[in-house]
Amino acid sequence: MTTSLTLRRPDDWHLHLRDGAMLQGILPETARHFARAIVMPNLVPPVVTGAQAAAYRDRILAALPDGMAFEPLMTLYLTEETDPADVAAAHASGLVKAVKLYPAGATTNSASGVTDFEKVRGVLEKMAEIGLPLCVHGEVVDADVDIFDREAVFIDTVLDPIRRATPGLRVVMEHITTAEGAAYAQSGGPDLGATITTHHLVINRNHILVGGIKPHYYCLPVAKREHHRLALRAAATSGLPCFFLGTDSAPHADPAKESACGCAGCFTATNTMSILAHVFEEDGALDKLERFTSLNGPAFYDLPANDARLTLERGGPVTYPDKIDTGAGTVTVFDPGFALHWHVKP
Repeated sequence: MTTSLTLRRPDDWHLHLRDGAMLQGILPETARHFARAIVMPNLVPPVVTGAQAAAYRDRILAALPDGMAFEPLMTLYLTEETDPADVAAAHASGLVKAVKLYPAGATTNSASGVTDFEKVRGVLEKMAEIGLPLCVHGEVVDADVDIFDREAVFIDTVLDPIRRATPGLRVVMEHITTAEGAAYAQSGGPDLGATITTHHLVINRNHILVGGIKPHYYCLPVAKREHHRLALRAAATSGLPCFFLGTDSAPHADPAKESACGCAGCFTATNTMSILAHVFEEDGALDKLERFTSLNGPAFYDLPANDARLTLERGGPVTYPDKIDTGAGTVTVFDPGFALHWHVKP
């Protein structure tokens, strides 16, 4: 049995850090283990220009505790008023690594997203020209489409037409949740990648609903049937270059989760590496963990893999806090529902 595993330090290719007191409270949970992260721009107001991205990056670095090394990789929030020239300038400066597409109303703070995709065609064409990836929240928001079908419908009616109309556009399907998403990503060629979250490898929709509603398992895209979870595990543990880690770790203060209309998001930054080691060991794929967490993402984003290393050791039960206290309220850490035994070596 393998009892020790050393990887290149991992990156998180989909992360919510929020702002202000929440940012200060939860940033150390990611920076403890991860070297870099693609930081989501869905603040209020959203990060839509290069200048706003630069200011947000400064706030993140100012919140980083002394002695921690972490590089935020900034993104812009795509709106129907986004200026292609501003996007190109932000990319050329090295500041912005991707642009994020939210269909309006799809998830937290997505009201400023896109409703008419023709209005963003110029931005997408410019992105294809300069090689800047488009990160996609892949769900339609039509009221007549069941929430459990929205990812598959998005692929057929929105994503595939966008890619066909914009040759060379590099796309990341973020937080895929379905067998259809995994199959489409695998068939899409070198310009298409997909992130998979920690929690979607662990939970299916029964975990949210059976025996009472579990608000800390509620996320968007919502967890699907068991066969979809198994398809995601097969994808993540395959070693294929199109699949890489994006935790979508999303902090909300407990009162916002535990309410009559609870917020969507699972906070997994604290224990992700221990959970992933458990999952990959269970599936006989510990030798593929480094590809998923540390190699495939940098390769897609044309960045070098990290030189620093992280070591996981198997031993007694892992302990981690149930909750993180922040100046913006208490945040509950994701509970995988089983004991963890892979420790990140300090």
